[in-house]
Amino acid sequence: HESGEPLAQAAWRVYEVVTVTGDVRGAGTDANVFVTLFGEFGITPKTHLTSKSSTAFERSKTDVFRVKTNNVGQIKKIRIEHDNTGLNAGWFLDRVIVTDMNRPHLRFYFPCNNWLSKEDGDGLYVRDLIGSLNPMDVPKINKYVVRVFTGEVSGSGTDADVFINIFGEKGDTGVRKLDNDKDNFEKGAEDKFTLDAPNLGRLRKINIGHNNKGGSAGWFLAKVIIEDIGNKCVYQFPVGRWFALDEDDGKIQRDILVGGTEATGIVYNVAVVTGDIRGAGTNSKIHVILHGSKGLKNSGTIFLEGGEFERARTDLFNVEIASLLSPLSRVTIGHDNCGVSSGWYCEKVVVYCPFTGIEQTFPCGKWLDEDEGDGLIERELYEMVSLRQRRLKKNPWSLWIWTSDIKNAGTDATIFFQIYGDKGKSDEMKLDNNSDNFEAGQTDKFMIELPDLGTFYKLRIWHEKRNPFAGWHLDKVTLLKTLTKDKYSFNCGRWLDINEDDNEVVRELPAEGSLVTEVMPGEMIKYRVTVCTGMVSGSGTDANVFVCLIGDQGDTGDRVLYKCINNVNKFEKGNADEFFVEAVTLKQVRRVRIGHDGKGGSSGWYLAKVIVREEGQPESEAVEFPCYRWLDKNEDDGQIVRELVPAGESPLLKNVSYHISVKTGDIPGASSDSKVFIKLYGEKADTSKETLLVSDNDLGNYFERGRVDEFTIDTMDIGKINRILIGHDNVGLRSGWFLASVQITVPVQGKQYMFPCNRWLDKDEADGRVEVEVYPSEILPIEKLINYEVSVVTGDVRAAGTNAKVFMQIYGETGKTELIILENRSNNFERGATDIFKVDVFTIKAIDLGELKKLRIRHDNSGSSPSWFLERVEIVDLKESTTYYFPCQRWLAVEEDDGQIVRELVPVDEAFVKKDSENDGQSLATLGLEQKAKSTTYIVKVKTGDKKNAGTDANVFITLYGSKDDTGIVSLKASKLNKNKFERGKIDEFTVESVDIGDLKKIKIGHDNAGNSNGWFLEWVEIDAPSLGQCLKFPCGRWLDKSEDDGAIERFIFPAELQTKEYIPFVPYEITVYTSDIFGAGTDADVFIVLYGSDGICTQQKSLCLNKREQRMYFERNSVNQFIVELEDVGDIIEKIRIGHNGGGLNSGWHLDRVAIRRLLPNGKGSETITFPCERWLAKSEDDGEIIRELVPSDIFTEKLMKDGTLKQIEEEVEDPLEVHTYKISVFTGDIYGAGTDANVFLNIFGDLGDTGERKLSKSETNFNKFERGQEDTFTIQAVDLGILYKIKIRHDNSMFSPDWFLEKVEILDETTEESFVFLCERWLSKKKEDKKIERTLYEQVCVWLQAFNPAVIPYHITVTTGTEYDSSTDSRVFIIIMGPQKVRTERLWLDLPEGKDEFADGSVEKFSVWGLDVGEIKKVEVGHDGATPESCWLMEELTIVVPTKGVMYNFVCKCWLARDKGDGLTSRILNILDADCVNVGIKILYEVTVVTGDIESGGTDAGIFMTVFGSNGNTEEMQLDKNGDRFERGQEDSFIMEIADIAPLRKMRIRTDAKGTRPDWFLERVMCSVSLATFTYGDWLSKVKNAKGSLVCEMPAMINDEQMMEDTTYTIQVKTSDIGGAGTDANVSLILFGENGDSGTLALKESNKSNKFERNQMDEFSFPDMLSLGDLCKVRIWHDNKGIAPGWHLEYIDVMDSATDKTFRFQCDRWLAKGEDDGQLIRELACANNDILELKERTAYEIVTVTSNREDAETKENIWIILEGKLGRSKEFLMENSSKKRRFGRGSTDTFQFSSKNLGDIAAICVGHCPKDGKKSSAKADVYWHVKEIIITEMELCNKYFFKCNGKIPLRYKRRDYKVFECAKVIESFASKARSLVPVKYETIVVTGFEKGAGTDANVFITIFGLNGDSGKRALKQKFRNLFERGKTNRFYLETLDMGELKKVRIEHDNSGLAPGWLVERVEITNSATGVTTIFPCGKWLDENRGDGLIWRDLFPRY
Repeated sequence: HESGEPLAQAAWRVYEVVTVTGDVRGAGTDANVFVTLFGEFGITPKTHLTSKSSTAFERSKTDVFRVKTNNVGQIKKIRIEHDNTGLNAGWFLDRVIVTDMNRPHLRFYFPCNNWLSKEDGDGLYVRDLIGSLNPMDVPKINKYVVRVFTGEVSGSGTDADVFINIFGEKGDTGVRKLDNDKDNFEKGAEDKFTLDAPNLGRLRKINIGHNNKGGSAGWFLAKVIIEDIGNKCVYQFPVGRWFALDEDDGKIQRDILVGGTEATGIVYNVAVVTGDIRGAGTNSKIHVILHGSKGLKNSGTIFLEGGEFERARTDLFNVEIASLLSPLSRVTIGHDNCGVSSGWYCEKVVVYCPFTGIEQTFPCGKWLDEDEGDGLIERELYEMVSLRQRRLKKNPWSLWIWTSDIKNAGTDATIFFQIYGDKGKSDEMKLDNNSDNFEAGQTDKFMIELPDLGTFYKLRIWHEKRNPFAGWHLDKVTLLKTLTKDKYSFNCGRWLDINEDDNEVVRELPAEGSLVTEVMPGEMIKYRVTVCTGMVSGSGTDANVFVCLIGDQGDTGDRVLYKCINNVNKFEKGNADEFFVEAVTLKQVRRVRIGHDGKGGSSGWYLAKVIVREEGQPESEAVEFPCYRWLDKNEDDGQIVRELVPAGESPLLKNVSYHISVKTGDIPGASSDSKVFIKLYGEKADTSKETLLVSDNDLGNYFERGRVDEFTIDTMDIGKINRILIGHDNVGLRSGWFLASVQITVPVQGKQYMFPCNRWLDKDEADGRVEVEVYPSEILPIEKLINYEVSVVTGDVRAAGTNAKVFMQIYGETGKTELIILENRSNNFERGATDIFKVDVFTIKAIDLGELKKLRIRHDNSGSSPSWFLERVEIVDLKESTTYYFPCQRWLAVEEDDGQIVRELVPVDEAFVKKDSENDGQSLATLGLEQKAKSTTYIVKVKTGDKKNAGTDANVFITLYGSKDDTGIVSLKASKLNKNKFERGKIDEFTVESVDIGDLKKIKIGHDNAGNSNGWFLEWVEIDAPSLGQCLKFPCGRWLDKSEDDGAIERFIFPAELQTKEYIPFVPYEITVYTSDIFGAGTDADVFIVLYGSDGICTQQKSLCLNKREQRMYFERNSVNQFIVELEDVGDIIEKIRIGHNGGGLNSGWHLDRVAIRRLLPNGKGSETITFPCERWLAKSEDDGEIIRELVPSDIFTEKLMKDGTLKQIEEEVEDPLEVHTYKISVFTGDIYGAGTDANVFLNIFGDLGDTGERKLSKSETNFNKFERGQEDTFTIQAVDLGILYKIKIRHDNSMFSPDWFLEKVEILDETTEESFVFLCERWLSKKKEDKKIERTLYEQVCVWLQAFNPAVIPYHITVTTGTEYDSSTDSRVFIIIMGPQKVRTERLWLDLPEGKDEFADGSVEKFSVWGLDVGEIKKVEVGHDGATPESCWLMEELTIVVPTKGVMYNFVCKCWLARDKGDGLTSRILNILDADCVNVGIKILYEVTVVTGDIESGGTDAGIFMTVFGSNGNTEEMQLDKNGDRFERGQEDSFIMEIADIAPLRKMRIRTDAKGTRPDWFLERVMCSVSLATFTYGDWLSKVKNAKGSLVCEMPAMINDEQMMEDTTYTIQVKTSDIGGAGTDANVSLILFGENGDSGTLALKESNKSNKFERNQMDEFSFPDMLSLGDLCKVRIWHDNKGIAPGWHLEYIDVMDSATDKTFRFQCDRWLAKGEDDGQLIRELACANNDILELKERTAYEIVTVTSNREDAETKENIWIILEGKLGRSKEFLMENSSKKRRFGRGSTDTFQFSSKNLGDIAAICVGHCPKDGKKSSAKADVYWHVKEIIITEMELCNKYFFKCNGKIPLRYKRRDYKVFECAKVIESFASKARSLVPVKYETIVVTGFEKGAGTDANVFITIFGLNGDSGKRALKQKFRNLFERGKTNRFYLETLDMGELKKVRIEHDNSGLAPGWLVERVEITNSATGVTTIFPCGKWLDENRGDGLIWRDLFPRY
């Protein structure tokens, strides 16, 4: 092998596979054929040679396929096979030829000359073929003789089919069936088989098994012997095991290593999901093959026995394979196509390998069915990398259990065990007892998986049966780690039996063996456990009590306290019951976990304490664990399991509370009646399995559909939670349960864990599991809470107790707690017995308050005897373990003491009270404005959900929490928007004022549950704080309802980061308005104000009164009104204000004296007041009738606080304020029918200093009746100087009878400066006409505001398809982030829906174009949305990203939920680019194109404008230019960023208009193009009416540097009709010329020199003046429309004369264009006959240009050699010499060489080497390199250029074997070469219609094929009398055109005619019949106006 390796190992390769079918009777096949290539770097996936449906693989046919697959290097062998489907599946294959398309001289020949058939030959239909580069070589095939020995055991023979796969170092044989005659594999027999296979090298293992067919399928195999004939070796495979489902371990397939060593199997858990589709299930046998990385290793075929494969089920299999394959590269899945309903719909396959901890998902989502889709029954599945999960790693262990050989030793109980090591303990594991396990004297073997537990020290083994026959005598247990052979043994030799020994059914066994001795002696210890029941009434229990002792070394597990040593009746009031617990030593016992199962009538139990001591130790060594609490569901906190710590330690310090919310799914049948348990796994430890019996929110019936149950588990600190196990016991009528999610909050850690589950835990659903491990999807930080223990001591006074509700609030130096209600499940605040205070203990979680300052405690005076005498309150801060005493000793009662029911208490210790009392000095009295500046106004919007009964009548309250303080409880009383608050689907708005509370962190919102319909569904809360410039969204999406969800009626909600909006903060202004002292000066109208800063910055318009009542109160005669408003900050100077009113109310006229505006100085050191004098009327009936005035400032009064604390006051006049100008406005209405309007017209004028605000044009100075047809109306407006005017906004309100208005233009004269501005419109303002707008923005002169063109930012086109399942749609905002290598990524690109769409609807396809950073090579894509409520779920079906500047399209078929409550709970996910289909769509270059419309009356248009650009390297397709509202208007320049293929230099441009719309005519001045600085000038109308020729298309040559790129010419076209009967035609004939500079466009052959055109044997001449010369012509496309009588036409030839170049081009035809003649085509492409002269010579010359890199060490003084590899062969070696005279290969230099050679065809690759000049072996120059940047090769005959981007270093080597291979990066084909390749070719076009209902169409279908050398034009796909494009059918058409070269894309479309035009296209296949190459264009999308994106055309790109 040559060592020349491509520098960059390209991941993908295109191989051409040619199959030659033999010339034998019945040689052809209808089956699906597959090929696998075996190369030096790996094995390709099995590839389907997609047939051109039925014509492939016919007798003596040669078929060519292009296969795009992994690059596996040089090919060693291939495996070719078929799936034996179809009628005649047998195939006689002569040979296969495989060519690497990038290195075409490497062509491998694989002779076969054999049948692939079940019936013919040797019955194999899989063959491995060995290849060679020489077609004459016949490779050596090896023979393997397989001898199979069946054992001598009764029933050992089998009738099943036996399979074998032999694995060697060079691959495997594939699965071979060992032909089973009736009498093979009989008891004691030896059977011989001979297998032909390529040489496998040394054999390693075999995989042998059977398929369990027939009556007696079980088989006992003794051994296998394999003789390798070629290598003269014999291999022994001793077996000696059963292959039977009911014997041994139940396997019917095994891996056996050479010599029979027990294969150390690695177990893979394979889950196979059958789809939820009608008929999805199958009875066929399913098999799977797992492939390792690069496909080098595989598992062999594994038959999945015992699965159901029924619809919507998941089948789980444990597959044991003797090799480590994980992570897998792919999975093959298929079936044997037997059985009644053999078709199968596979949803996906999930493979988890415990050994690596990797779980991989392989989506399928396709049928494996002969009759569905593509008919495959086996598929290759690829991983969706984005879904890969890392789980806990586990190792395989062998567990052997030896039952003693004594009478009755065996048991039929289920055995459990648990292993302890120094790094932790395993889960409890269950060993299922098949009928014959654990029998006397037998050894049972199990495979188990254990995480890394360190060195083992003990094993606990037990069973749970306490009946007489369950007794078991266990001898010993051994454990062997299969990979390292670590071995442990655990000796027992005792009974586990209630009637034997010590009557226990649990044993702990210390570990023994070589690994253990030095670690720890496992002493067995008996612990004496004394359980003391309390003396309280009803304290005893009949429930089953269990105890678990936890020590420094492990624990004892839960032991049921069954056999009491001293009492018969256990756990009675006052008892002290003793029990023995035998265990391996725990060292020191640290805690006791004790509880009961709650069974029995009186299960409640009051436990006093537990005493533990080791048997044999003195009493003094005993440890006491006090409890003194109830274990009762109805007392205290309702817990029935407690963890106790030794006396003297606080349990609260030792324990951590885990708050667990369990959400049951909201789907039918989700509820469960089973007992649910949970186990948490943490970094430090795991909890035990806790049954969730007592919930905190006590919803009565637990785990009901759609509800949330909350539980608390108090246990030791387990550290960060890694995963949980949750499940149920599957007992009860409705035991199945659908678990949505689990949320665990750990206040002490300050963390909240989300565990999404969204699956059934049900024996009869999905995979049938009832327990599941879940990993957290996110871990959110929450406030860290600490525990306070509060003891409330009620005084010992008569009637001291209360039954009112008691509330308390604790204040500390860092904050305060919530209002806390003190309650638990016992009866509180009762006066106790005389001598003991009744002490109530509560535990409170709160934020860390620091040192406690005071306590407020009160009650609500409810109940029958509310009076309460409170002695004191004690609070223990458990973190600091400090105790605070708050003495009270007073009544809280209305009729006692001072009658108060609230007390504030302070802690007694003096030091706490005195601390900071010295800061007395209060600052000066503050004013309204200053107060406003210190306080914050929050605008609170509350959205009620749009659900049934979502609204509430209860009283809603809210608390806002900031980083410094909270607002306290605020009632939401007065909604600004709705009278009836909180109704379904409505938004209510409230205002909340507060002093500075810091940054808003969270809110609490709730209601008091009052009123009739009090349940409330809260969607979200939005809080806007203008003074902070922040608007936060708090998503909720949950019920606040006692009977929904978790039953809470108040919730904390946190802001959603992604939905936060930031803006410039508002500032307060104090506005004082002085109304004049004149008769009638006051007004009741709504007065508003706008403030302007410099540069036209202005605030919003703000009304000064909030409501009508205030309007009536304020603005009275001679009054002064002060308002404080928050508005945008307009900067340091207020240039002007606009003040006005709406003219409403009774007497609206208003005489305004002046306005003063005061605001604070930036640093808060004082304020300034600005006065704006007015002294005019704002009244319609006074002065000039204006009710809006603009005022400018006169003086400023400033108050500054100086350093010495004095106030300094300054008064100054404003220097040169803006003047008030008068603007004369002339409005011209157009002179066309219906142009006038009676509607009200409004105008706003914008200048660079500000705007006038919207003014109504009410009084025309020229006409009484305004805005009539053809008339000019003049208006006067006074406004403060606007500077230079640049735009106006004009609109009407569409009122009165005929509001439609045609506005010609608006002229504005600034009378002060006498400047005039013209704003052209020439458009309708109408709801009925044109674009239906009644508001327009008009610009003065040319002023286009275009984004700066930034090259680092590129466009991304994104298409998003939403799924169709229930709840798929979302109205959240969707975003995408595109990530490149390292940390390069775009910002968050929001995909905002266009106006009018408010959601990503079910089944919709939305398209977006976004601009983002160019990240280089895309690695990952993150997609997500900002919805944070459970409601906002979105099912993303598919995502497509097109990157035009890279020429790629990525298509992700995701089908994944982005939702809190679905799937894996993520609302954004990162997709790996490996999961996408990557399609090349051709690189585009960004051009900035500017289109100039002429400045001519009505030059603008709303027609569609289309553009085509022609360059010397091809042309673009026609592209539409977006009108976008106001482009293409008179005198405008519009700029577009266009994506244009790389065709520069530009030659010409074609612009076409479709003449649609109300203004179809357009005057096009010119088009300018930025990149090549080309200008295209036209300067005429495109119009049917106004253009002299009525033309709608223009062609413009490019002008570059004042040089026209194309010449003007006249084309004379002569058409000769043949001299044959019926040759003439009356149809209309058209043609297109194609040449060097593009095409001519369609030319209709109308005006001939003969009166009757196209008659038999006649020459017609047509002249086309004013054309652009296309240079040399290469082809003509000519067609006719088949009209008239006898339209058939026989054309002899066409001559085209070009007057500019004086050349004539001849196009020979000699064929019919007729429906009934020849091939029936009416369109022909003719090649130019002139070009045939260029006969290619055998020899040619190559010019080679090398570019050396410009870097330090790039150059070389030695020689370089090169070999060219072309499609026609490989050149000899060319030496490029370096001599002292002529130095070459210097740094950065370009060198040119020329060599003559035989013609090699297209050059695909070059080999470049670097050799010493003198040819000597030189050791000194070991590290010499030549660094080459680029090599360009030109073939001199046709001048085709080949570019090789090398950028690599070539090492200096003496040997010629060492070189680098570079592949061609770009080809520029010369025109001569392109013209030469234009030969007529028939393209066979196959269209496959999809399989879904309604897939077919009756519309007319058209296709356009695009290739490297041009396109086919749009062709109709028709056939006579055939019903085409029916569902599931394949239609074949033949199109003849000139060769288009490599096919790049296909456009398929239909005209939407007929009844059901919607059409689902599966794919299009096109075969070039000359080369036999088929290109496949997958589609799989609808062309339907009513589905998806609604398009009825598609561009399809090839998949190799």
